[in-house]
Amino acid sequence: MTEIRPLGLEGVVEIIPKKFGDERGFFSETFNAKVLKEAGIEIDFVQDNHSFSAQKGVLRGLHFQTPPFAQDKLVRVTRGAVFDVVVDIRKGSPTFAKWVGVEISAKKWNQVLVPKGFAHGFVTLEPDTEFLYKVSNYYSRDCDRSIRFDDPQIGVEWPIDSAVILSDKDRAAGLLAETETGFHCEV
Repeated sequence: MTEIRPLGLEGVVEIIPKKFGDERGFFSETFNAKVLKEAGIEIDFVQDNHSFSAQKGVLRGLHFQTPPFAQDKLVRVTRGAVFDVVVDIRKGSPTFAKWVGVEISAKKWNQVLVPKGFAHGFVTLEPDTEFLYKVSNYYSRDCDRSIRFDDPQIGVEWPIDSAVILSDKDRAAGLLAETETGFHCEV
């Protein structure tokens, strides 16, 4: 049975699918809409994305898309390991600018659900890491946004011991306070 565990931010959960193995290898049902629906999660995913990072210390994020192209994400690792981070960017939310982090790995066989209204990023903990994720909306260059991975307002405690490897986009990202996220939470 798939295990679903809340991670402390509204709607952010860790999902651990059951894995059946024998001398031939293993089988796992990594996505089942019915199981998620029974847990109160109903998302129509429209696209799968796959990234590969050749080195340890590759940091991607913190990324999100603004409405009307906001995306829910279901993220997992099929080879290697990452420290995965989710940040609440819903202005007015009691957990605005708060973050959670969890190791996702091929060994742990876990996943994280990142709802709309949250920024997402990860850093590779091993070389040759493959990261796969489902999204609920298509990519839009006009709605694509990034927040600095080291924004002091957020204060993510990345488990890194040397310089990170960033894209030009992530190197140029602004602070959360300077970013119109498009997400607001009425409490």
